[in-house]
Amino acid sequence: MSARLLSTSALALICATPAIAQDAHFNRIASFPVAQNLPGAEETSSEIIAATEDGMTLVYTDSPAGAVGFIDITDPATPAPLGALTLEGEPTSVAIAGASAFVAVNRSADYVETAGALLTLDVATRSVTESCDLGGQPDSIAIAPDQSFLAVAIENERDEDLNEGALPQMPAGFVAILPMTEGAIDCAGMIRADVTGLADIASDDPEPEFVAINAEGEIALTLQENNHIVILDRAGTVLSHFSAGEATAEGVDTARDGQLVFDQTVTRLREPDAITWLDADHVAIANEGDWNGGSRTWSIFAQDGTLVHDSGASLEHAIVEIGHYPEGRSGKKGTELESIVAATFDGTPMLFVGSERGSVIGVYDATDPSAPVLRQLLPSGIGPEGLLPIPSRGLFVTANETDLGADGAARSHVIIYEWQDAPAAYPQLTSAGMEALTGWGAISGLVAGEDGMLYAVNDSAYGAQPTIFVIDPSQQPARIIRAIRVARDGAPAAQMDMEGITLDGQGGFWIANEGRTDRDIPHALYHVDASGAITEEVTLPEALLSQERRFGFEGVTMVDGTLWMAVQREWADDPEGMVKLVAYTPATGEWGAVHYPLAAHERGWVGLSEITAHDGYLYLVERDNQLGDLASVKQITRVALADLQPAPLGGDLPVVTPEVVIDLLPYLTATGGYVLDKVESLAITQDGTMWIATDNDGVDDHSGETMFFSLPPM
Repeated sequence: MSARLLSTSALALICATPAIAQDAHFNRIASFPVAQNLPGAEETSSEIIAATEDGMTLVYTDSPAGAVGFIDITDPATPAPLGALTLEGEPTSVAIAGASAFVAVNRSADYVETAGALLTLDVATRSVTESCDLGGQPDSIAIAPDQSFLAVAIENERDEDLNEGALPQMPAGFVAILPMTEGAIDCAGMIRADVTGLADIASDDPEPEFVAINAEGEIALTLQENNHIVILDRAGTVLSHFSAGEATAEGVDTARDGQLVFDQTVTRLREPDAITWLDADHVAIANEGDWNGGSRTWSIFAQDGTLVHDSGASLEHAIVEIGHYPEGRSGKKGTELESIVAATFDGTPMLFVGSERGSVIGVYDATDPSAPVLRQLLPSGIGPEGLLPIPSRGLFVTANETDLGADGAARSHVIIYEWQDAPAAYPQLTSAGMEALTGWGAISGLVAGEDGMLYAVNDSAYGAQPTIFVIDPSQQPARIIRAIRVARDGAPAAQMDMEGITLDGQGGFWIANEGRTDRDIPHALYHVDASGAITEEVTLPEALLSQERRFGFEGVTMVDGTLWMAVQREWADDPEGMVKLVAYTPATGEWGAVHYPLAAHERGWVGLSEITAHDGYLYLVERDNQLGDLASVKQITRVALADLQPAPLGGDLPVVTPEVVIDLLPYLTATGGYVLDKVESLAITQDGTMWIATDNDGVDDHSGETMFFSLPPM
């Protein structure tokens, strides 16, 4: 009855998925839920993050809590909570020099009566030692590399609900420059640098967004809403300024319609958010866009305004290929590149570009600013906001702002990566290499083919584009090599919520449709040929439909001409803690079922998510609906086929005795991430190798990460 433990060889199988040729890569080693610093808080966040000079302590801003949090990363693989300090006002940014952290705090009464302060915190004692009045609402802060001064972008942000957010909206923003001596701020010496009259857009109302300072003491500044970039010296004198201009992205999805179609071209104002110095002559910007922009690109400029490089849609396309494209944001700004930072690792200048909506970090070799090379993609938490390289320790850190609540949903996390002489552990599944750009996600069912391929289906997250994905698992990472669109009468099949797939023995498939009666999606079985065409639809008998609830079939498998389906949760006629394994024989039309007892649990619910037959057993995925530290049931069980004696529907059903064979929790954290909710797919090849996949919910309130890994035969 005991579950199999995580073996070294199995862990190696999970991690050994090299995506690129170079020897060294960043790999995630830890995920820290910032709620550990504020136990019991309904909402927490980690936004901007900094490290002490020894790289041992992280300090991050938590806007919802009005606090800054502290993390001990002496051992970066096991980060430890150091608590949080509640502040008067909303912290917007943090930077560290010496023993002090400097925190910008917004204390504005409204969008007109703006106010803010720069707080000095003693990191060791986690206490405020000084406060400077900034005279406006701050956003980003940066410290000069020689620690001779600090700059703050005073945004005085606009009210997006006033006049549809159009500028101008006074008061105008500015840049605060504060001298520093031996790590202490000179509040009285603050310079208020005027940046009005520069931008082509609302020049009298600049809204400074982000600042960065190079080794020569030059300040790079974005005016996001004004679509402008300004270079200042430490005295606040404007050295150069230029429009960020427009950028074009070709081959993008611009319609929120439940399908992934990349056939449009968009040209938008860049409206950059974050900016970083790549070297003394070049700045790189993340073109998040705001009220009139959102080009889905990132760019490099020389500080005289010459455009040196623009990514176009290339990063978004790479994100599409690893299943992180947020279809729900297609009508807006797609992957929404918001953050960017530069650092040197092992002598190589690198750029890190964060996708807020795709929850991915693109890592570039920026040795040649005119032709940066994408080296890898890192999975992050939801909504990466702060990016922090720590080259002295070979670490890279992301602060991820989104927190979906304390009731079992994903929390805000700080993610830690290590620069390793090792292959990249992510992605584990990709569509890279296909002739046409192919998006995918929400993998919800899996079966092993006799041809060595795996066949997977997506669920209702892509209801307008139901697809069977053909996966070659022999490649590393595993490769989607073909997309078979499921069709009815020659058109994409509607009302699909595919949650299970099995072979029909004749070159086609049977597909289990979970059903959502609140969305007119039926509980059903579909017979599909090799081309994806639906040839037969089997509706459930009244004995089942009269008892139906939302959570229906979550898998299907074939045993000696009989289809077996796992019902995810209890229906109306099921005893509490019992779900049905339903049998249907296509040749005779007979239905039957047995009861399956679910595992005991403390939080949320437990249900079945997959079923597959192999070597005398039905194997099932049983999971709870919890994430991270709250997850307790993620396992593979089995029931002997000899014990399956289905009884007629509508009466008492025999109860089977499941055996737990694999505890999946250690595997789900083997690559340094937090435990994902939906383990939904299991396929077993002829030699007994188990392939497991998680469902990323179509990147909706999800980091987009898909785990796709194998376990050796038992």
